Amino acid sequence: MTRTINVALVGSKFMGRAHSNAWLNVSRFFDCDPRPVMHTVIGRNADELAAFAERWGWLHATVDWRGGITDDAVDLVDIGTPNNVHAEQAIAALEAGKHVACEKPLAGTLADAETMAAAAAAAPGQTFVWYNYRRVPAVALAHQLVASGALGRIYHARAVYLQSWGGPSTPLLWRFQGDVAGSGAHGDLNAHIIDAVRFVTGEEISSVEGAIEQTFVEERAVLGEDAGGEIAGSGAVTEGAMGASTVDDAVAFLARLSGGGIATFEATRLATGFHNENRFEIHGERGALKFNFERMNELGYYDASGDGRTAGWTTIDVTRGGDGHPYAAAWWPDSHGLGYEHSFVNQAADILTMIGGGTPVVPMPDFADALKTQRVLHAAIESARTHQPVTISPS
Repeated sequence: MTRTINVALVGSKFMGRAHSNAWLNVSRFFDCDPRPVMHTVIGRNADELAAFAERWGWLHATVDWRGGITDDAVDLVDIGTPNNVHAEQAIAALEAGKHVACEKPLAGTLADAETMAAAAAAAPGQTFVWYNYRRVPAVALAHQLVASGALGRIYHARAVYLQSWGGPSTPLLWRFQGDVAGSGAHGDLNAHIIDAVRFVTGEEISSVEGAIEQTFVEERAVLGEDAGGEIAGSGAVTEGAMGASTVDDAVAFLARLSGGGIATFEATRLATGFHNENRFEIHGERGALKFNFERMNELGYYDASGDGRTAGWTTIDVTRGGDGHPYAAAWWPDSHGLGYEHSFVNQAADILTMIGGGTPVVPMPDFADALKTQRVLHAAIESARTHQPVTISPS
């Protein structure tokens, strides 16, 4: 008989919807054991929360986050709240013996991330971090190809995450408040591509050699009661006053990889003309890979071992489950592409597999793994502010 596991979700906004969709649909496409039960959703506004619970199928709703996540009936706590409360909520759940899945970045500060990782190491529950792009079939295939030796020695990684929604008309959302978010485009976007490079290459980032951070929009309209639509606050009600934006709008940095290669990273919310350009290139002695999330069902591959007269980039349609493309067999026939939401469903399936004692399709970041990405985030800002290289501890 298939077991069940009761899930409590903390947060009912952008990530709350993405995670709710994952728990709602994962058992419809994957053979899950245990099977998730959407037990409790937790938020701050009781009226909005009740409507959210009804729309998405949560059995219970509460504004008491501590009571909700420590409820004896709950087995897995899923945290989709702003970065500054990740530590308090995750540690409370771990101390109550729960499994914990937490949104990225692991925390708003390195100190909080270290505290969370230490708590996880001492707790019985498993931990998971929603670096969901690892579960995009093309990115998972890139990881598998590099692990197989297809690229040989890695020379260079180049990664950018470009968005344009953070212009002067965007109000002072929590993502622009340093005491809540910890950082701006850096923690929000660079975190994803740092994790992607670590994941695909199988190497760590050993040092940051130089960095720049920049805040272009220093004041934004203060929000009223209505924060508007995620993530840019469309339709938000503002008070007429202006408040300081205390996070970066853009961060770029140079780094060294543990295998001897070099890497570049750039993240911005002010890349005019780009809506969600999350892309990377990995160049090695035997070949290269390239990925762009705006064409998420494709992976570019260059095989340098072939005949030079006919050598060129191959575009792999990563939708063929019968040919072994990761996760694709659970979904649609060949070339019936996947979307953003499917990466969360794929991750939910791997979380359940691991809780059930199985092995995920590709490696899952836990708190200890996500702490390594947090150290890189911290090192890049330290380098930008001191104008010095920063060595990153491997432990």
